[in-house]
Amino acid sequence: MHFADFFAGSFGGACGVAVGYPLDTVKVRIQTQKQFTGIWHCIVSTIKKEGVHGFFKGMALPVTTISMTSSVVFGTYRNCLQCLAQIRGIGAPNTKLDVFLSGLAGGVAQISVMSPGDFVKVRLQCQTESKRSGLKPKYSGPIHCLLSVARDEGVLGLYRGALPLALRDGPSFATYFLTYSSLCSLLTPAGQKEPEWTAVLLSGGLAGMAGWSVGTPMDVIKARLQMDGVRGERRYRGLLHCVAETVLNEGPGIFFRSLGINCLRAFPVNMVVFAVYEVSVRVLSGLQLPVICR
Repeated sequence: MHFADFFAGSFGGACGVAVGYPLDTVKVRIQTQKQFTGIWHCIVSTIKKEGVHGFFKGMALPVTTISMTSSVVFGTYRNCLQCLAQIRGIGAPNTKLDVFLSGLAGGVAQISVMSPGDFVKVRLQCQTESKRSGLKPKYSGPIHCLLSVARDEGVLGLYRGALPLALRDGPSFATYFLTYSSLCSLLTPAGQKEPEWTAVLLSGGLAGMAGWSVGTPMDVIKARLQMDGVRGERRYRGLLHCVAETVLNEGPGIFFRSLGINCLRAFPVNMVVFAVYEVSVRVLSGLQLPVICR
């Protein structure tokens, strides 16, 4: 088993959170709150009402949980690749289908770890109340939010949105790793065994954009189910009802309302994730080649 990938994935994920969290907050708010007319309006309103701190609400828990989930994703991905190669025989190269299936497995495997942290993150990001406005927020921080939801909605309440999360991250990570692997191979000159770092950065950024292009529609549904009932009675009975109500009331275009900001955030975040991952895995395991590009 490749344990270095679990540690390297953890480092990369934590760094990615630090880079992309402010835009992630904007994304969640425009997905779930109609008072914002667009990305720029949300940014200006947040700064005016809450200050810069408003972009980092709920960040403490995601840094921890996304470190764990990123570890699970990269570790599962790498070890699935190894298992598929062993099934074909010693020394057999991995195919693009192997990469796709391993990415799919990595995306689904992280849900049990990721769902509670993601739920708390969304709840805190959507709190627009602040000391400046004179309104007291419902949750004072990540731990208070976690305990409050567990008390009021039960432990299973922390897993609301887990199904759309799995439907988002399975295909998204499959596309993510396939795009990264394919671009690395394409950008590596014939005869050269490893890609240049510029190729790693470009491939990582574009892979992030490709993954979010696939995952954004279900990301909208996930966020709405997680916020359902916070400011009144629950509106949605489940995943399919949420999809139907959203299309009926706002049209199918709403599923791609946050695609632009997702892609804008995904490029620098995943450049950092893959760069830190590749550096870390080489240091931890002494590898000479980027393991994902093999």
